[in-house]
Amino acid sequence: MIVLGVILLIIGFLTGISILWTIGIILLVIGAILWVLGAAGHAVGGRRHYW
Repeated sequence: MIVLGVILLIIGFLTGISILWTIGIILLVIGAILWVLGAAGHAVGGRRHYW
């Protein structure tokens, strides 16, 4: 999810499409939150690790 967010950020920046930029930021933030929760040992989506 983090990689997809970064890709959308880059595409949105290069093409000037603001909706891709916004979606990229949202995916990047959600991916970072899930990564931190998984690394802290909390169950994410019923699984012990996010990855």
